[in-house]
Amino acid sequence: MLKPLSIKERIPLWIALSDFYLDTELQDSDFRYIAKTILESPYTFEEVKTINTYEVFPVLQSNLLQPAGEWAGFNEKWLVEAITSHLATKKRFKNLMIRIGYKKYAWMQEDYWVRLETIYHEMRGK
Repeated sequence: MLKPLSIKERIPLWIALSDFYLDTELQDSDFRYIAKTILESPYTFEEVKTINTYEVFPVLQSNLLQPAGEWAGFNEKWLVEAITSHLATKKRFKNLMIRIGYKKYAWMQEDYWVRLETIYHEMRGK
């Protein structure tokens, strides 16, 4: 179960995880940045995966389905507003639809999560 929602604690994670939704190939430096952000947060790796699924994915997944999606980076102010707005309307049925959608599109991020977890554990072990 996730710790109670703290927007201030979540914002750096939302911004870092938004890189997964860019129409570009992430590099090792990108994964190190995301892993560092996770390590500096109060959340476990598994909790961050849940944050991605229910908070970031519903807002940004459509970018990966567009022929020419955003590739340079999302506007941080817009991103925070979009995710907080999404969370304000959170309902049980909506969570079910998010889970179904995530299962359908999880393959688009699967390799990223494997690479991120490896780098995360390497950095955590230092």
